[in-house]
Amino acid sequence: MLNITKIRDLYENAAVRHERARHVLGRGLTLAEKILVSHLEVDSKDFDSLPSRRTDYCDLHPDRVAMQDATAQMAILQFMQAGLDQVQVPSTVHCD
Repeated sequence: MLNITKIRDLYENAAVRHERARHVLGRGLTLAEKILVSHLEVDSKDFDSLPSRRTDYCDLHPDRVAMQDATAQMAILQFMQAGLDQVQVPSTVHCD
């Protein structure tokens, strides 16, 4: 189920997060960096540094999971084994 409050918060905080990330990095952001920064678990006020490529792990909060038909099968099987009643974020399977 869509949570409109979470979506509004994401877009309201995106500009602040992007500006803080530009300040920390000292340069503009790529589209991929903007998406990742917008979904980082860390609060934008706590940005002293950002995760480094190839060395750091980061926790993300996706607002949607889109899967390809070939790889979605494994995710669906794992979900079934977990015994959960519903998914944590909206999920879609795309077939070509």
